[in-house]
Amino acid sequence: MLEEKQGTIAEIIFHNNENGYTVAVFETETEAFTAVGNIPSASVGRGYVLRGEFITHQTYGEQFSVKEFEEIMPSTKDGIKEFLSSGAMKGIGRKTASAIVSRFGIDTLKIIEQEPQRLTEVSGIGKKTAQRIAEAFGKHREFANIVLYLQQFGISADYAMKLYQVYGADTVKAVEENPYRLVEDVFGIGFKKADKIAEKMGVAEDDEFRIKSGVKFTLSYFAGEGNTFLPQNILCEKTGQLLDLSIQLIEDELPAMAFSGDIRIENLDGRNVVFLEAYYMAEQNVCKRLAAINSAELKPISGGVDSLISRTENATGIYLSENQKHAVITSLNMGVSVITGGPGTGKTTIINTIINILEESGLKTAIAAPTGRAAKRITETSGHYASTIHRLLEYYFSESENMMRFGKTKEDPLDYDAVIVDEASMIDLMLMNGLVSAVRPGTRLIIVGDADQLPSVGAGNVLRDIINSEYIYCTKLTEIFRQAKESMIVVNAHRINRGEYPDCNAKDKDFFLLRRGSEKEMLETIKNLCLTRLPGYYKDVSPTADIQILTPVRKGILGSINLNKELQEVLNPPQPGLEEKQLGERIFREGDKVMQIKNNYQMTWKNLEDFTEGEGVFNGDVGFIKKVDREFNEITVVYDEIRYVTYHFNQLDELELAYAITVHKSQGSEFPIVIMPVSWFPPMLATRNLLYTGVTRGKKSVVLVGSENKLNSMVDNDRISERFSGLGIRLKRLMGMEGI
Repeated sequence: MLEEKQGTIAEIIFHNNENGYTVAVFETETEAFTAVGNIPSASVGRGYVLRGEFITHQTYGEQFSVKEFEEIMPSTKDGIKEFLSSGAMKGIGRKTASAIVSRFGIDTLKIIEQEPQRLTEVSGIGKKTAQRIAEAFGKHREFANIVLYLQQFGISADYAMKLYQVYGADTVKAVEENPYRLVEDVFGIGFKKADKIAEKMGVAEDDEFRIKSGVKFTLSYFAGEGNTFLPQNILCEKTGQLLDLSIQLIEDELPAMAFSGDIRIENLDGRNVVFLEAYYMAEQNVCKRLAAINSAELKPISGGVDSLISRTENATGIYLSENQKHAVITSLNMGVSVITGGPGTGKTTIINTIINILEESGLKTAIAAPTGRAAKRITETSGHYASTIHRLLEYYFSESENMMRFGKTKEDPLDYDAVIVDEASMIDLMLMNGLVSAVRPGTRLIIVGDADQLPSVGAGNVLRDIINSEYIYCTKLTEIFRQAKESMIVVNAHRINRGEYPDCNAKDKDFFLLRRGSEKEMLETIKNLCLTRLPGYYKDVSPTADIQILTPVRKGILGSINLNKELQEVLNPPQPGLEEKQLGERIFREGDKVMQIKNNYQMTWKNLEDFTEGEGVFNGDVGFIKKVDREFNEITVVYDEIRYVTYHFNQLDELELAYAITVHKSQGSEFPIVIMPVSWFPPMLATRNLLYTGVTRGKKSVVLVGSENKLNSMVDNDRISERFSGLGIRLKRLMGMEGI
């Protein structure tokens, strides 16, 4: 049973305008306390009925946690004056509020609502101002009533605000007509939340809207697991389990959904499968565009390729193997080509040779990678500028559509003669669709990557599908070159990939296993390695900048969340002079290593080296907190030692501590030293290709901490979760058709 308190806000400690989250001192007739919760438009002097419960916060003590609220309109002259000038009514300051209340007294709010034209009786208020005040008051009351109405269905004030931003005055109507539409229309409201709302509204379990939403939710959930479609029988089974309905009821609804364009049903490789429309169209388009690019006539290279390769070799002093030369030649002669291989097999040398030949031939070349970290590494190793694929495609926010769009498209394609894309294992279907749509036929598209790395986070299995289809010509690099052979990191990466156990602790080498039994011992060893042992062994090593902990999991003693908490305590402990900001269980402190965890293409940055400015901070960018400014509620993060980005406190959900990150988050990066715990992890994560991916991130040294048996078990676990993806099947079909 919720406790009810009636009173006014005496002081605002914190208020987030975006979601209404408020920390305030609340006064009743008999007491004062700190209230915490979502109260949109909260301001000093406003009256409320709050419903909630008292809780004890470990840092801030006793607080009243607000679950529901109801605004009370003021009834005294002073109260009305405070309300009008509080900011709830934009355009009304203290002077205007006093004048209005002096004229109409306690009837002021009634006049504004029912006879707004009478406001012109107040000196200085004309018809337009009177109308604006009336509209502002109307919207305020409208929203307050909507919040009150929606609370009965378990919709909190912050969600009510999101709904109101989408539906406006029609919010209640929209929710009552079909609560499941909220899943698609309102960010942050998932199927389970909408289902609870629908249940409270009395929507039947077998309602068609519920089944349709359940089908789309199931397809979306499995897309999040990497699948572009689901076999129809699996979709119906999973949706039936979700909704607690019979499989037959789900099957009966699919034809109508296909007819309305919500889904696509297709016979693919002898079985009925179901796509969300967007993934179906993307697969079709990627196949069509790859075929067009692959078969188009290319601008010629200036001279024989063999002589151009020789000239480049002589200029650089780096000589190619026969297989490397073959990769260069096919990439220059084909519309689309793939080069794949593990570490030390010379992919970078091949890319540099191709770039030199293209430039010598006067052909305009773009180089790109899926992440900012990978693009930066290519720039450093090749000497040629590389960008993210998103930046190459001029990703932008379309205000008219309220969504992100690519500026470069089939209608406005990229103006290049060749596009080289590295780290292609990370490219998901939707990104590949954007890329091939913007590459015009006649452009060489050269795709480079390691197919044995973890697949993309997003849906699809693009690189493997393209390689396995055999439709696009692929050069596979297997030879490890002399210099790379000297590195046990490279040697062991290939051993792991072949299913062989790594050779650890060779004298004067760079690959180590520190055997520890318990997870607590592993944790303490990792902390000691970072704090003293590795900085003592490698004299030029920074514990935070050069050492990266990689882990398969987020939760548990050896998960990234706990590792970050523990490492922060030893590497950047609290001390006088270091400002910090607590956000829930997380603390952000000056000097902390942090990572951006979502692409933000509108976030501005300043380069303090040449004073340029730009936009875009990307998922996986790692930086350090330079300043925590509690006066302006801001944190400044420095990326790449020169790019300064300012985050408001309400944007801190885009940041995580990054002393430890998951192996998935490390894709496309290289770190001087990698430390990786080896313990019991869920079998779906304790896999050979996850271990391989983690090991290949290390440049100078890799240190595994844990059990040799668990390490060997990871090598033995060659489980690669099957992803349902139709791209490879479609490309094979194309090859079959062309062979007729």
